[in-house]
Amino acid sequence: MDKEFHKGNRERAYREMKPNSLWVMFSGTEVCKANDEQYPFYTDRNFLYLTGLDSKEFVLLAWKDSEGNTGERIYILPPDLMKERWTGERIKPDRAAELSGIGDVAFVESFEADFHKLASLGNYGQLYLDTYRAQPIDRETPAHKLCRRAAVDYPFLRIEDAGAILRRLRTIKQPCEIEAIREAEKITRDGIVAMMKASRPGMYEYQYKAVFDYALGQHGPQGPAFPSIISAGRNNFCIHYYAYKGQAQDGDMILNDVGAWYDNLMTDVSRGWPCNGKYNERQRLLYECALNTSNHMFGMIKPGMAMEDVDREARRYNAGLLKDAGVLKDVEEIGTYMWHGGSHHVGYDVHDVVERPQFIAPGMVFCVDIGIYHEEWGIGFRLEDNCLVTEDGCENLSSITPRTMEEIEDTMRKGCVAVS
Repeated sequence: MDKEFHKGNRERAYREMKPNSLWVMFSGTEVCKANDEQYPFYTDRNFLYLTGLDSKEFVLLAWKDSEGNTGERIYILPPDLMKERWTGERIKPDRAAELSGIGDVAFVESFEADFHKLASLGNYGQLYLDTYRAQPIDRETPAHKLCRRAAVDYPFLRIEDAGAILRRLRTIKQPCEIEAIREAEKITRDGIVAMMKASRPGMYEYQYKAVFDYALGQHGPQGPAFPSIISAGRNNFCIHYYAYKGQAQDGDMILNDVGAWYDNLMTDVSRGWPCNGKYNERQRLLYECALNTSNHMFGMIKPGMAMEDVDREARRYNAGLLKDAGVLKDVEEIGTYMWHGGSHHVGYDVHDVVERPQFIAPGMVFCVDIGIYHEEWGIGFRLEDNCLVTEDGCENLSSITPRTMEEIEDTMRKGCVAVS
């Protein structure tokens, strides 16, 4: 993503601003982990989408007058030789301008005074902030603090939802984003294939994770796009499993739900395979149902289809297959074996924060995730791929990762990675 991409994103966002408005967006702050240790900083994705600047405590300030003219300024951390000695070089003004395309660069110390000056002019009636929270109990962000303070200090400013604008913009991926996802798919494939080749009975889940992490590490320092879900046997029945303490026993299925990122765009791919490299009869039956359901979905997804029909049709079709196979007595019992949906969007977030569309449109990228969990048989897995909607259909972006039983078994037969 270059500065033209980020500049274009800002221009599209500003076009949706009402006249006589201010816009403030924060990159975020560090979170304390223990004593003098911080969690690795993760820049707010909307801020990154607009600026391309990956650093803590930055602020984007923009304004739009009554005639629709806009201005913008980016606030960055000032040089601090002592702090930089401990935590690394800070982005300099010329580099911030080069990456973001914002020519007006100032240091964060001046943000409060600059904002007060603009807000107090009497020219602005709206303040755009992104106050989105995934859960009501999520911690307060700088945007929440400014929102609360503005209600007291600037009661004439009506709060508008910047997040809603950005969710609409992020719903449709631009060509450069799609190309970045394609690169991330290649990295994800390398990690999954490495695990397949290393797989054997007796292997621990943390060893699978180490193999995956090592493979991703050959492509850069960013690592997994999200905490990897890698489990064996009975642990597969915990949908979001992160313990990595289990050991694969001969005949166990390995479930993995993993992803990589490239240039800030992410993937989310799941494959399930027997740790010994050979599907048994029951595993083969269930996996075939999942694969046929997935193929059915990729054959029918196209623009104009209702978004909610992706999960609905997957459950309906899979229920029919499981009933025909003798697993289900009644298709209404599909919830016994399909525990979750799987059509969330992917992009700058693995569960991309987009405007949930009513209908599918070209340029959307979302998951097709078919999970089957048969506790009585001890078999749980999911087959998850990333779907790009095209002008007249769709494309499976993660089809480059082995997904048929024949492809997976062949990959595992060629395994050459030793784990001890």
